[in-house]
Amino acid sequence: MSQESTKDTAGTAEPNDVAGAREQEHTQISLSPVAPPSILGLYGFAAAAFMVAANLAGWFGTGGSPLVLFPFAMVVGGFAQFLATTWSFRARDGLATAMHGVWGSFWIGYGIYMALVLAGLPAPAASPVAQVAFGYWFIALAAITWAGAAAATAHNAALTGFLTTLAAGSTLLAIGFVASLPALVPIGAVLLVVSALCAYYTATALLLQSSLGRPVLPLGTRTRSPAPIDDVAAEPGVQHGQ
Repeated sequence: MSQESTKDTAGTAEPNDVAGAREQEHTQISLSPVAPPSILGLYGFAAAAFMVAANLAGWFGTGGSPLVLFPFAMVVGGFAQFLATTWSFRARDGLATAMHGVWGSFWIGYGIYMALVLAGLPAPAASPVAQVAFGYWFIALAAITWAGAAAATAHNAALTGFLTTLAAGSTLLAIGFVASLPALVPIGAVLLVVSALCAYYTATALLLQSSLGRPVLPLGTRTRSPAPIDDVAAEPGVQHGQ
């Protein structure tokens, strides 16, 4: 049985396995590092969640509050997290891509809904029909965020705490709105405020570490090694995430 062969530029035949080895020897990998996208994403979430959750908790609010809340939530929470989503995708961070993408979509949807309420188009936000429908938003958010919290245990304790409190708060809001249990709504909203504080802490820790080149605030990071340099299928030398 004859061995298949290929020719180099000089026309000399050589076995395919030898040619493949020569190609691997000359393979170059160019890395394009980016700043941690979650610095922007977490700050955007923290600002929007704090304002909206404080309103849901009853700490402030009048009939004109949606006019102030919806542009802030849409831009700071929605657009900022969407930008973080695209950059997290480039940073090969699946967890950040999913969480920023889903919650960024929520803030934009919330902003649009509040704008429609102000225009008098949908049912009033305080109506039972609207409350139940709003609760179903949080059912979906809670389910996705619980999955993110489980995945975050492979990253660091700060991110895990942030997503766990966020998922718990979303769960209580879902139950409170859907089951018409208004006593649970402020409790869930307070948990969202706690998650906003956790997001602020995590973003600040990433910001200081990125600026100073060393950890300042502890994140409880789990150590993960880059793929071995000879593991071609696993993107050699590349560390996924931020």
